[in-house]
Amino acid sequence: MAHNNSQPVRPNGVEVIKDNLTRLPGKPGVYRMFGADGEVLYVGKAKNLKNRVSNYAKLGGHTQRIALMISLTASMEFVVTETETEALLLEANLIKRLKPRFNILLRDDKSFPYILIRRDHPAPQILKYRGSKKHKGDYFGPFASAGSVTRTLDTLQKAFLLRTCEDTVFEQRSRPCMLHQIKRCAAPCVDLISEKDYQALADQAADFLRGKVVSLHEELAADMEKAAENLEFEQAARLRDRIRAIAAVRATQDINPEGVEEADVFALAVDGGQSCMQVFFYRSGQNWGTKAFYPKHERDATPEEIVAAFLVQFYDERPPPKLILTSHEPAQIELIEDALALRADRKIEVRKPSRGGKRELVVQALNNAREALSRKLAETASQARLLEEVRKVFDLPETPKRIEAYDNSHIQGSNAVGGMIVAGPEGFEKNQYRKFNIKDSDIEPGDDYGMMREVMRRRFSRLIKEAGLDLKSNTAAPNEDWGPGQSTDNTPGDSSKAWIPASTGIGGNSDTEQDSTDASSSHPTSKREGADGPTTEGQGNAVEQENKTALSATHREGEAEAGGQNQDDTTSAEASSSDSTSDHAGAASPNSEAGGTAGEQNQSRRDKLKSSPNYPDLVLIDGGLGQLHAVMETLQELGLSHEDVTLVSIAKGPDRNAGREKFFRPDKAPFMLPETAPVLYYLQRLRDEVHRWAIGAHRTRRSADIRKNPLDEIEGIGPARKKALLHRFGSAKAIARAKLSDIATVDGVSQALAERIYNYFHGS
Repeated sequence: MAHNNSQPVRPNGVEVIKDNLTRLPGKPGVYRMFGADGEVLYVGKAKNLKNRVSNYAKLGGHTQRIALMISLTASMEFVVTETETEALLLEANLIKRLKPRFNILLRDDKSFPYILIRRDHPAPQILKYRGSKKHKGDYFGPFASAGSVTRTLDTLQKAFLLRTCEDTVFEQRSRPCMLHQIKRCAAPCVDLISEKDYQALADQAADFLRGKVVSLHEELAADMEKAAENLEFEQAARLRDRIRAIAAVRATQDINPEGVEEADVFALAVDGGQSCMQVFFYRSGQNWGTKAFYPKHERDATPEEIVAAFLVQFYDERPPPKLILTSHEPAQIELIEDALALRADRKIEVRKPSRGGKRELVVQALNNAREALSRKLAETASQARLLEEVRKVFDLPETPKRIEAYDNSHIQGSNAVGGMIVAGPEGFEKNQYRKFNIKDSDIEPGDDYGMMREVMRRRFSRLIKEAGLDLKSNTAAPNEDWGPGQSTDNTPGDSSKAWIPASTGIGGNSDTEQDSTDASSSHPTSKREGADGPTTEGQGNAVEQENKTALSATHREGEAEAGGQNQDDTTSAEASSSDSTSDHAGAASPNSEAGGTAGEQNQSRRDKLKSSPNYPDLVLIDGGLGQLHAVMETLQELGLSHEDVTLVSIAKGPDRNAGREKFFRPDKAPFMLPETAPVLYYLQRLRDEVHRWAIGAHRTRRSADIRKNPLDEIEGIGPARKKALLHRFGSAKAIARAKLSDIATVDGVSQALAERIYNYFHGS
């Protein structure tokens, strides 16, 4: 009897859309299109869902992008809203959260910084601020970048002498700090200025940031002349310096001649299928900086569509100004105005100016957008050439689209952090950077290999899950071949040798055993590159020591050579590889009959893995052969092979000289690149960037650890009670020395809480 083994035919996109169309209402709402693997392809909104979706049910009349989207659609979901304005706001929120493939995406959507003058303290503090406006005070912004805020704050300190220190520092000062000595703070902490006069300085700073510059300048000039007439020359000099600082700020903020008090200017330049949106921020009649964005969209997207999608996503979590000027009139401009007005609870005007000073502002922004896009295209072309060189150097099947680099940072094992950076055709993708706080308590302090194992285990376990693969089945996967040096014996004692390339000669040559401590080196800042080999759970002590000393000897030999192995060593390694291959070929594999089936399963698993959007085409590890060995061992535990992940470790040259780096790969002889090769400089940049990122993450964690107060660990003590305790006793040490009866007298501290605090510090 013949059996029909054919798989059921999946309905095409048009059929899926027609099927959903029969159940759709004629109401406003949002629709989502999904691919066969559950990927969100597109998010759209409609005034009438039935009419809008029916346009996709036609076979012809679509652009290439829309036709492809329809063909990939496997399912749809819908949300009905009360109005089209609500649908527009929901659409923008879903696009930012889901990042659909066929939508226009705002890729840099982090919050903008503000300047905050806090009013919840008798001596107002001025500071840079991001986030929700939860503090009582005056907010000024947004500024285009943190750098522009820092520069403005620096000058405002000179002009208005406001404090920038935290309240805890302010309360504990007994004498003026250095900022007062260099004339950047009036020292209200030690009463060198009265509270009334200091409040006047804060009010003047707020007036300045609101644009009341002329009247403030005249007031200070009059005070300076009066002081000079009274022969108070030191006071006159201080006022003169403040006037100069204010003039410096005004000179860099490009006052708008037409008097635009509050507006954002958007100018779009499009070239070669890419675009740049330049944004100018005007507040209080002053230019508070510019920022360039590079939206992601298909080549056939029109400028009007790009501007419309950009505006709605840009203001999804930001308050819009009263006036928005654009270089192109966005599609559905009235609907966008209504949506922004609904969010801001006031009237918002979106306009494309055709003449006058506002038009000049748009032209100026457009010129900046064109220049920024030209630079971006040039950088992209240069980046493409470098990535092609990377492909050639490491024998990759195609030009890498995602390169991940890893490094660890710590000080003698404390506050250990692993760092991952990502680079691709558009340079460093900083929104993809990740930090890994080392959590495994079994890792010995300073064990770089153990830290790297944890980072890789967490990173690639997540990748396996994202690809829809079973992590448990991967851990029990067959022993994949990482090279001819792999042992065919799966006993625990030999597992650490299975990953060592045959060309290194590591594994069983006792003649190379030496004291591993000779090869250890320490990083000059906060890292350590040890020479001790990685240990595997279940290994015997003798085998563990053998692997450690062999790795150490090979590491020293590798660093002493400037040009790789000599010809004799290479020939010997090739012979060893050939012998090993012959041995494998002579032994009958238990799966030889079903090898095709196993190969198909591995290929299917590999295809699923590589289909993940976060799949790395190249993994670069900052370290030598030891780090590479640790990473390979960890990936093998997850069932991954050299066909799944391309690994490269980059070891610093002798005396850490840049340009003499040595590269290690599984089953490859170590090699060096010419010192003048552009691709070497690019790989150094990747290594230095992950080094910077890891050290920065470590310093952040270390600083937080230093600022940590023992009171934070006591249940029942929040910010208010903590502040009350510190105000009363001054420090945690003083609280630890205090009597139980004294602790109980603090406002907000009950007798039970006082006993808990006392017992915490006295170990009872």
